[in-house]
Amino acid sequence: MQSSLAFVPADECRRILDLPVGHLEKRQLFADVCRINTLFMITKAGSGHIGTSFSCLDILAALFINGLREGNDAATGYPYRDLFFSSKGHDVPAVYACLIALGHLPFDSIHTLRRLGGLPGHPDRRTPGLPCNTGSLGMGISKAKGFVHAARAQGLDRRCFVLTGDGELQEGQIWESLQGAANRGLHEITVIVDHNKIQSDIWVHRTSDLGDLDAKFAAFGWHVQRCNGHDPAALDTALANAATDPRPSVIIADTQKGAGAEAFLHTAAHDSSELYRFHSGAPAPEARDAALAELADRIERSLRDVGAATPLLLHREPAAPVPAPPAATPQRLIDAYAAALLDAARHDPRIVALDADLKKDCGLLPLEAELPDRFVECGIAEQDMVSQAGAMSLSGMLPVVHSFACFLTPRAAEQIYNNASEHTAVTYVGSLVGVVPGGPGHSHQSIRDIALMGGVPGSIALEPCCEAEVAPALRACLAHPGPSYLRLVSIPCDIPYSLPEDHRLEKGKGHVLLPGTQVAVIGYGPVLLPQAWHAAHRLAAEGVSVTVIDLPWLNHVDPAWLAEELSGKTLVVTLDNHLLDGGQGRRIAAAMAGAGIAVPVLHLGPEDFPPCGRNDEVLAKLGLDAGGIARAIRDTLQSIR
Repeated sequence: MQSSLAFVPADECRRILDLPVGHLEKRQLFADVCRINTLFMITKAGSGHIGTSFSCLDILAALFINGLREGNDAATGYPYRDLFFSSKGHDVPAVYACLIALGHLPFDSIHTLRRLGGLPGHPDRRTPGLPCNTGSLGMGISKAKGFVHAARAQGLDRRCFVLTGDGELQEGQIWESLQGAANRGLHEITVIVDHNKIQSDIWVHRTSDLGDLDAKFAAFGWHVQRCNGHDPAALDTALANAATDPRPSVIIADTQKGAGAEAFLHTAAHDSSELYRFHSGAPAPEARDAALAELADRIERSLRDVGAATPLLLHREPAAPVPAPPAATPQRLIDAYAAALLDAARHDPRIVALDADLKKDCGLLPLEAELPDRFVECGIAEQDMVSQAGAMSLSGMLPVVHSFACFLTPRAAEQIYNNASEHTAVTYVGSLVGVVPGGPGHSHQSIRDIALMGGVPGSIALEPCCEAEVAPALRACLAHPGPSYLRLVSIPCDIPYSLPEDHRLEKGKGHVLLPGTQVAVIGYGPVLLPQAWHAAHRLAAEGVSVTVIDLPWLNHVDPAWLAEELSGKTLVVTLDNHLLDGGQGRRIAAAMAGAGIAVPVLHLGPEDFPPCGRNDEVLAKLGLDAGGIARAIRDTLQSIR
């Protein structure tokens, strides 16, 4: 049989929900129906988080079928009197699947996960049925406290249920939030820990062991229960007990990542360092088809067991290709960084790498394998990691700190500033930067890190535009006597240009990737500079000569070099894969003003939260694809003539 995608259509979801069976049997059916639809959404989107979505679906079924009291909130449109939201956020496809099956979201939205104008890749309160957004991990219990305080002030009878991950419990804000909830007697809060024992790719206990969770929560004054998170009756008992206890409650639900489909379970031994394969991304066809067959077969058997008149009806459609066109000749800067860091560490015994549970995504696996004594796994605890790095630097080491930029630079901003005040040399490496990938949504689109890191006293900040520029940029960071920031795009990118043969990094200076005489386009990184290169070729066909300049220095501009490069130009265009406020373009304009360069400047870049969607959709929406850049230049030239 040809591989295909499949989902349980709206009428079939309603039929199953209307079956005259007990609520425990109904919830098991509902959870598996939603697993099929979650699998469909993630596969069609080409990305998402299967493992954590599947592990929590029995918990979601317990809440959505008979755990949340109904009563539409006229002010917010939320369909329940009680509130539920996920703090971990990766599980939002499962939440969407539940809301869609229950009719709280239009059924057609099943086709729009991670698409422009569709369902965002992480929770966003603009989506009906979602009370709040997720951001960096650890915020959920604090938000629940806020909701409960507000409900009490407004005289509302409202309980608040928060789902967290177990790796998330490494974040300090979780533990900050507990004591105040107990002290204020916020019994309306029930926290459910999806304790699937795996964080991103590794067993939690191998990353940063959580110890005795029951005792830890109890020590903060919380009512603590532990149950099998895949047992509907056990979940019911735990939820009922939580409803009557005068303390805030936590239910530690023991689950399996990928539960419900054998193909998505972790097969490695508990003491193994083997990576879990289904944390993120769309599953391969073999695993997808096996999971679909297992789920459909189990639902069929359950329907027969409860005496349903007809078997399960699935809607099938041909398996779609990955939605975003792949790069033809991709360059992968993370791979280049992994090689450059390992090479540097081989030659300098002072170098030590610190990670916040993202060693695979940040390119640290080769260093960990070869130099394990100079790799420190800190878990999901960015502030702790950065302060450790500061002390390492004070002790004569060269620490290199890693995480996604959206988590590292804002969450640990005060610790980074404190390290800088000690005049220590720490290199911060932020990955997953800029507006793409657009699928995860605004919580992962790092568009303020240049402003945060570029403003640290004594700092340098760089972003390489291709693989060949990665190692020189890293060397510049490691050689800098103060704080340095290396900004790395994580997605593979087509690079149509090459660096000049005499390329070398000089502070505040860039180099020409494409010569031109009329318009100067200045940018950085492998996302927008290729778009500028293609825009320049389009404009050349119209008689507009454009030079494209790579300026990898994000917070330093050499005015003499700038004056030389802009001589004779009629327009300067700056490109920012970052908010315009605080981005490189504003520094270029300031340098131009200081040097007396009187040329009109056009700043291109996002001015607000970027949209969630396919990468090409996001760039086009922001006017940062080749067509948008060419159009903006063309329109500006006409206006200044």
